[in-house]
Amino acid sequence: MTTQTHKKSRLDSLTANRKPTWTWMAAAAGSAILALLITLLAFESFSVVGFAILAGIFYVVSMYVISRVLEDRLKATDEFWRHLVWTSFFIALVPLISVLWSVTSQGLPTLLANPGLLTADMGGVVGSDDIATQSEGEPLQGGILHGLVGTLMITLLASVISIPVGLFASIYLTEYGNRNMFSRGIRFFVDVMTGIPSIVAGLFAFAGLTLFVELTIGTSPQALQSVKTGVTAAIALSVLMIPVVVRSTEEMLQVVSNELREASYALGVRKWRTIMKVVLPTAMSGIASGITLAIARVAGETAPILVTAGYVATTNWNPFSEWMTALPVFIYRQLINPTAPAAGDPSTARAWAGALVLIVIVMGLNLGARAIAKYFAPKTGK
Repeated sequence: MTTQTHKKSRLDSLTANRKPTWTWMAAAAGSAILALLITLLAFESFSVVGFAILAGIFYVVSMYVISRVLEDRLKATDEFWRHLVWTSFFIALVPLISVLWSVTSQGLPTLLANPGLLTADMGGVVGSDDIATQSEGEPLQGGILHGLVGTLMITLLASVISIPVGLFASIYLTEYGNRNMFSRGIRFFVDVMTGIPSIVAGLFAFAGLTLFVELTIGTSPQALQSVKTGVTAAIALSVLMIPVVVRSTEEMLQVVSNELREASYALGVRKWRTIMKVVLPTAMSGIASGITLAIARVAGETAPILVTAGYVATTNWNPFSEWMTALPVFIYRQLINPTAPAAGDPSTARAWAGALVLIVIVMGLNLGARAIAKYFAPKTGK
């Protein structure tokens, strides 16, 4: 009897000052009901955003009050901040989910109903085609092939220019610079370049190549128009991409422990080989993520490409000659300047389809970066 009493007292001491496990469900249900009533009374029509915000606030406050009453101040404070962190996480997800849902719900039906959008461009498509599509139900004409090809070509060239420059610059700043005046100057200008507007990068590339053409070819209108090419757009995007690659790579290289470098030097390995075989593989995961972020940023730029590459309705496979269209520019033109102003629905449908393809490209880049980082990451064994 004494043993049973002792076990019961121990159990009571362990569960004392602890709220029931179903408390969060009751608090969530009460918060949802109260938020629903207030939303219906305060707004003329039901607002999902208002309901979610009020329900979240009521839930956090109610859980804090319940924890303060049933437990103690420290546990209540800990739970309050934990709920705030989770609430911030879900709030951060709302724009992402909203964008993905909007683009997918608008663009996917168009792509499924018109798979030819991926294999055709806007060459030969006129306003009467869109009018017939909207009023008579004719198949949607045209496509996004020229924008897809332009985006891939320009982004690839920008990556070829930016990634080596950014990697070598960050290696110098981390491994060789030793915080001298030259390295501090590079960091300062990299920080300045990180914040410049994208249109300034486009104007910089266009003005620089225009000056080069004037000095070498001439000042004729044909010579000046030849500046607008895919490679000019790639140079403009590289101005935006290099600072991101430099800063992200430098941060990842600084995270690598100095003990790894010193162990390699102690074995007689030269510095360049230590960087190639020890430092870079150790930081490859973060480097790949930073490069992916840089590529994703420039892949969606519109203004610099519009200034440097122009807009053309047909597919151009040569980035070194003639104008070239990218997907962001195609989406912009379809929304701002529809093929048929009196029938804008087909142009809007093409724009949503192009936006969905652009998001898929960015997601593919992220998956590819993860695969590369996993492949190059240092292998650890037990």
